Amino acid sequence: MKNFINILCTSALAVGFSAFLGGCGSSTPTSSSPGSLSSATGMEYNEEGGFQVSDYAGQPEGPNLVFIEGGRTVLGSFEEDLMNRHDNVERAVTVASFYMDETEIANIHWLEYLYYIRLDSSREFYESSLPDTTVWARDLAYNDPYVDHYLRYPGFRYYPVVGVNWKQANDYCNWRTTVVNLKLAQDAGLEDVTLAESGSERIPLESGVVLPNYRLPTEAEWEYAAQALIGVQWLDENQTHRRLYPWDGHSLRNPYGKKMGYFLANFKRGRGDYAGIAGKLNDGAMITTYIYDYPPNEFGLYNMSGNVNEWVWDVYRPLSFQDFDDLNPVRRDGYLDDEKGYDTQNFNSLVSDRVRVYKGGSWADVAYWMSPGTRRYLEEDSSTSTIGFRCAMIRAGTNY
Repeated sequence: MKNFINILCTSALAVGFSAFLGGCGSSTPTSSSPGSLSSATGMEYNEEGGFQVSDYAGQPEGPNLVFIEGGRTVLGSFEEDLMNRHDNVERAVTVASFYMDETEIANIHWLEYLYYIRLDSSREFYESSLPDTTVWARDLAYNDPYVDHYLRYPGFRYYPVVGVNWKQANDYCNWRTTVVNLKLAQDAGLEDVTLAESGSERIPLESGVVLPNYRLPTEAEWEYAAQALIGVQWLDENQTHRRLYPWDGHSLRNPYGKKMGYFLANFKRGRGDYAGIAGKLNDGAMITTYIYDYPPNEFGLYNMSGNVNEWVWDVYRPLSFQDFDDLNPVRRDGYLDDEKGYDTQNFNSLVSDRVRVYKGGSWADVAYWMSPGTRRYLEEDSSTSTIGFRCAMIRAGTNY
């Protein structure tokens, strides 16, 4: 028997048969090193007319994305429930690793989107993608300059886009998936791939050079990323403390160094106080601000509290925490909690399958709403001057 195994090993080395290499003391096949032969059939890969196995060096780096290592956490608000809704009670869940934009989507990103869809989409779709700039208008305030200038004036290029509803944000995610993958495919030498040829079709995932879909983060992903509870472990698996806000500690002000005493987010400090006094504009922004302002959290994400609220994928239900799975939880529709149970016809409830969650607090919100566990909701076709978004993406090819 020993001689037989030796003969097999010798043969395997001669032909590069990766299925036998593990038994010969070498490494077993992996996604990035599958070998030249099938470990199940012994048939050769990449022969003319045979099964093709593309080179794969791991998921490509998507522009603006930050890796968020998953794990077990406690979701839910441990702030005082000022609204008396009890709609985000604490519970332990596990969130798989994923990617998230390090910043909110900015005006320049949306203008780029409008430019390209105007070239290859219908007039109706282009017009439906325009942000509602009238969200800045107020009958008793002079916000007219923001209505006219905020989206298109160059000085606001890297301020977060607002006036975008949940549906428009999803359309942007789909478009971004297409154009990023087309560029990745062309950079990888797939010269025959063009926007006209691919249309709405996906470049094959088997190619190994394209990314999974950009999309809105789930509420669980968003809250987990905002908590950024890394570096607070004791021994192996115990977290020593929670965070009221996405930065360390429970204070709204920077406790260290030259920036000591300065606010760590863009929010409304109190009635009529959006920035502080002249000569000492502490939070530095009366409306939104530059998407890279304020220190990032420990995952490297900017403005996970303040600046603008952010759309997430989930349909709103007040008792979602009771129904969620405890691995990668999300509520995508009214399953187990039908909208018929809410009095929407008589306008006694806004809860429906067309109402989406948004989180994070904004330039016009008091500090309470900046705690990651707080949540609010709005109809998916509505928009305001205080809601923007950022994209997320799965971490493909990993079990964590």
